[in-house]
Amino acid sequence: MKAIELQIGGDHYKKFRIQPAFFNYINDIPYLEATAIKYLCRWRDKGGVQDLDKAIHFIELLKEFEQEKLKVGHNLL
Repeated sequence: MKAIELQIGGDHYKKFRIQPAFFNYINDIPYLEATAIKYLCRWRDKGGVQDLDKAIHFIELLKEFEQEKLKVGHNLL
């Protein structure tokens, strides 16, 4: 069995033609965006409103990081 065919802890991603992990990978979507997409895809079948809150949290993190980057340039550290 290929790894993409295996899902540990449920089947909430199997209904998609393109699973979120593969979609994010082939489109080179960075971590914060990819994680938000993952939660948005699964909220109805797994975590409910809490998954929507998680997606919002990752979007808020991205927004804050981008705003800070604009203030200080690309050197966040």
